[in-house]
Amino acid sequence: MPITREQIAQRAAQELRDGYYVNLGIGIPTLVANYIPKGIDVVFQSENGMLGIGPYPVEGTEDPDLINAGKETVTEIPGTAFFSSADSFAMIRGGHIDLAILGAMEVSEKGDLANWMIPGKMVKGMGGAMDLVTGARRVLVTMEHTSKDGKPKVLKECALPLTGKRCVHSILSDLALMDVTPEGLLLREIAPGLTVEELQKVTEPKLLVRGKVPTLGG
Repeated sequence: MPITREQIAQRAAQELRDGYYVNLGIGIPTLVANYIPKGIDVVFQSENGMLGIGPYPVEGTEDPDLINAGKETVTEIPGTAFFSSADSFAMIRGGHIDLAILGAMEVSEKGDLANWMIPGKMVKGMGGAMDLVTGARRVLVTMEHTSKDGKPKVLKECALPLTGKRCVHSILSDLALMDVTPEGLLLREIAPGLTVEELQKVTEPKLLVRGKVPTLGG
């Protein structure tokens, strides 16, 4: 069975390490701020110029001036800093982001990422994804494994315009956690009740399986 968006975020939060500076993309990644493991101190960065982001505000306490890059209201934490977008991108381009957690429309077995536009549809802007995938030390993609009509989104080659080439290190979907390796996609964890054969049917590239695969998020 597929895991929920919240469960994807919970599992992604387990990839956080103490002292990390982390950028959260729009969509599922923004939920990660709600699931920081106990004993882990991380600093979330938003490319619109905020360093130190807390969980979503309780209803009724929202501050319209405190937003993330996805225009969602967020909260401050002790030590939160605000600065210009130019300074924020200097931090990203300078290699000071330890982990970027981003959404995706498509990912290839080589780690190519497509997440910024669909041809023919209006695009407000590419955002900071192109800078993040080249500047962050590690890129984790969180996504749904298939499209609404059941077609694979983990592909041999991306069909949509690329955000970056060979930039993704790991893919976390509602069905599996996979690492991008020189040999191919290595299956690390699989959704509860799902077999490797069933997963392979909705995954275009051949998956690498080494021994017994743990349950996703278990």
